[in-house]
Amino acid sequence: MTQTPLHLALVVGSVREGRFGPTVANWFAEQVAQYGRFTTDVVDLAELPLPVVLPAFGSDPAPEVAAVAARLSGRLAAADAFVVVTPEYNHSLPASLKNALDWSDAEWRAKPVALVSYGGRSGGIRAAEHTRQILAALEAVTVREVLTFQFPREVFGEDGRPKDPEGYASTAKEILRELEWLASTLREGRGRRPHAG
Repeated sequence: MTQTPLHLALVVGSVREGRFGPTVANWFAEQVAQYGRFTTDVVDLAELPLPVVLPAFGSDPAPEVAAVAARLSGRLAAADAFVVVTPEYNHSLPASLKNALDWSDAEWRAKPVALVSYGGRSGGIRAAEHTRQILAALEAVTVREVLTFQFPREVFGEDGRPKDPEGYASTAKEILRELEWLASTLREGRGRRPHAG
């Protein structure tokens, strides 16, 4: 029996003008392609704008908002695993990423998530760890290792790749190995016994 390939949603968390997120996400997508065990969908939140005002419990959002929310939900639900790329704003994750997480729920449940962060001296680690707490509330399973980029505009060259790629590529591969194991195991588990959440 041929098993369906694992599907990865690579979420670009920043929507700020002049953002660096797509550069980091595109490089990581290349690492995923080289790893060769996932199909990939790059989910750019800048292309899926959702309001910060959520509808009241039990009520539906406006039709145009519902359409965007449905597109985001469908792409997240189709994933067996996630990589979230986040910058660090004021020692935490950007509002756009938190908002997208608030607009979703079951799409993340019992699925693995790897975190890739970027920022100044911290490399975005505080944003990654705050995101990890929110993902735990959504009952996702996070990979322990985080890939961080300190001062990313200095790390990446004009070609969109790290100037000294070896260490970053090695960490990415390590993360993808763990993500693959978790994604396979959790998908099999969900198939045998749907999550009770």
